[in-house]
Amino acid sequence: MAMRSRRLEHGLRRPPGRVLSPDFYARDTLTVARELLGCLLCRREENGQYSFGPIVETEAYIGEDDPACHAAAGLTPRTRILYGSPGHAYVYFSYGMHFLLNAVTEPKDSPAAVLIRAMEPEGGLLHMERRRGKRSFREIASGPARLCQALAIDLELNGFPLGGPELEIRDPGLRESRIESGPRVGIRRGTDRRWRFWVAGNPHVSKGAIRLSTPRRARTRSSATA
Repeated sequence: MAMRSRRLEHGLRRPPGRVLSPDFYARDTLTVARELLGCLLCRREENGQYSFGPIVETEAYIGEDDPACHAAAGLTPRTRILYGSPGHAYVYFSYGMHFLLNAVTEPKDSPAAVLIRAMEPEGGLLHMERRRGKRSFREIASGPARLCQALAIDLELNGFPLGGPELEIRDPGLRESRIESGPRVGIRRGTDRRWRFWVAGNPHVSKGAIRLSTPRRARTRSSATA
């Protein structure tokens, strides 16, 4: 882990990079899903510092015509966040067991979101390990439910802006260049759509993704505006 050090174990008051603006999310969902890879997901702790790490796996869910998207049920009290402004958190409780975090995308009234499936822990590791218990480093946030448990993300954050202060997604100025894609997992419908994206070769990607023996963290400078 490139940034891992004792100084980062408790997190940082201000993680690297700049906070993504709502305009970043108000675009095509597949583009956002790819470009979120390598961005830092940051969660503010009680001490005011942030636990964080780069996003290494995402999935896109797009519109009422996508049978796996919650918007397929139309506008309901549960899905109203999906129909709202881009750049907000859509958090839901899955199978009565786990919380999952999504970033709302596309313009208002165009329901879509990106599921944040996995993260590589960098800052605030002590907080994450305490919440996750005795787990291997790779398993701390390698999956959407694990990620939410590690960062204490639950329904109280549903609808919160991803521009802070409780939740932030930051652009560190780099873009992952080795990205793979494949069918979404953990769903029963819409499995033919290759709307799952991950950083090739990264060990923190969840078990369902194909991992290639390519170098980790190969990145290029970001030219996207946030």
